[in-house]
Amino acid sequence: MGQKTNPIGLRLGVIKGWDSYWYGGKDFSSKLVEDDKIRKYLNSRLSKAGVSKIVIERTLKLVTVTINTARPGIIIGKGGQEVDKLKEELKKLTGKDVQINISEIKRPELDANLVANTIARQIEGRVSFRRAIKTSIASSMRLGAEGIKVLISGRLGGAEMARTEQYKEGRIPLHTLRANIDYSLVEAHTTYGRIGIKVWIFKGEIYGKPELVPTTIGGSNKRESSGSKGGRQRRRR
Repeated sequence: MGQKTNPIGLRLGVIKGWDSYWYGGKDFSSKLVEDDKIRKYLNSRLSKAGVSKIVIERTLKLVTVTINTARPGIIIGKGGQEVDKLKEELKKLTGKDVQINISEIKRPELDANLVANTIARQIEGRVSFRRAIKTSIASSMRLGAEGIKVLISGRLGGAEMARTEQYKEGRIPLHTLRANIDYSLVEAHTTYGRIGIKVWIFKGEIYGKPELVPTTIGGSNKRESSGSKGGRQRRRR
């Protein structure tokens, strides 16, 4: 089971929280489409800001968007000008009042989405895929990851026939539900086609009951996202 499913989806409600927090009722479909529009717009608009995750919370009249990023300065801008501009753009897109929270990722080398994007950008820049992967693996392990696995598929190095290669260091216990495993799938667009990159990062096991739902819905608190939220994380020796 653990080998075939999405590691984050398998752990939802156990140690992982959701990316959207709201009750839709009859408006569920329209709110879901609106969430997708917000995420696509922000990922396109902030493509150079190292955005990993976007969490959307809704109350009756307010949409709160929490952006987890490795480069908060790019989003905030000088004197907060950029984030105010972004807030107005989202208000125009949704037709609702929008509040934006910025959460800094302290260690981007332990975030699967950022690692996968780093590898993809290097491959698009014609860097050897093996060098890009091995550099990322070494950085993640050096900064505290207990295990990392990278799976890359496509016409690697411009080869005529597509193939899949896997690189792994440490351990990735996919069947253990308390294992804090981050996962991401990213595509690199090259002159010889698309290359798929999957990254799994194991950061330790979580004991106790983690906090899955934000304590304040639509609040102004600034949450940090360098690891897991809530619970007690124990490293194995």
